[in-house]
Amino acid sequence: MRKIIFTLLALGITLPSLASAQGYPNQPIKLIIPFAAGGPSDVLARGFSPKLGENLGQPIIIENKPGAGANLAAEYVANSKGDGYTLFLMLVGTQAINETLYKKLNYNVIKDFAPVSLVASSSLMLVANPGVPVKTVTELIAFDKANPGKVSFGSSGAATPLHLAGELFNTQAGTNILHVPYKGAAPALTDVLGGQIQTAIVGTPAALPYVKSGKLTGLGVTSLKRSPNAPEIPAISETLPKFDVELVYAIVAPASTPKAIVEKLNAQLANVLNNPDIKSQLNSRGFDVVTSTPGQLGDYIKSEVAKWAPIVKKSGITAE
Repeated sequence: MRKIIFTLLALGITLPSLASAQGYPNQPIKLIIPFAAGGPSDVLARGFSPKLGENLGQPIIIENKPGAGANLAAEYVANSKGDGYTLFLMLVGTQAINETLYKKLNYNVIKDFAPVSLVASSSLMLVANPGVPVKTVTELIAFDKANPGKVSFGSSGAATPLHLAGELFNTQAGTNILHVPYKGAAPALTDVLGGQIQTAIVGTPAALPYVKSGKLTGLGVTSLKRSPNAPEIPAISETLPKFDVELVYAIVAPASTPKAIVEKLNAQLANVLNNPDIKSQLNSRGFDVVTSTPGQLGDYIKSEVAKWAPIVKKSGITAE
């Protein structure tokens, strides 16, 4: 018996960890979304979570906690019990940006989360209210320069990748489109649909249904190449060379979550996300499915913090 215990310890597996994983899960699991219902994160979570819950034998309860640039949700999960019953659908770029942007955070994106798996990526889309007399990126640039101070764009929050994509657009295009922050993509879409703002930069999955129905004009996607889910919409890079911003989503848990539970979740996520029906459904909504090991996700989060830090510092944007 002692030999078995020593072997397990040598592998980094403790008996409590094994016991907790063996009986896991035996109650519903909360999946915390950092933005309002109806936005891309919410759409993504509701696309795969029912099947994940079915495979795990317990329902996945979606809980939206928007606010503070996604920090409200992140702090909540970081301070939750590491038992596998509270998970976080992290928008990696947002949390990486926040590490540098905020003078004081009550969590650390690298130290306070246990990486589980990458989930998906998607481009952003620059959309306009049909009442705005523009159909292309070139026309928007000309319209803004002819109407200084009168054009605005909405995003899911200050200093999110969506906001910085807009600032990057302003820099490369020589425009001065005013940023209007919202607590998620859904309220930004509501206001651009209603004409309160002229344009918005939101996740392609959230924008696509409105563009296809003619309720919004799709001006361009932010990925370097056109999205396979919307090939008729040009990439902004076709007008502004090298323009490239994408959203990457991942599942993480509190840092104290046992390794055995993380590995069980990782395996089940890979199984669900590579299910042809789920994959097809997510693709049709504008997502590209991406999975990883926990270690690969941990390395990716570190690389994103390093990537965004100099960009945030150069922008001069700070937040309390």
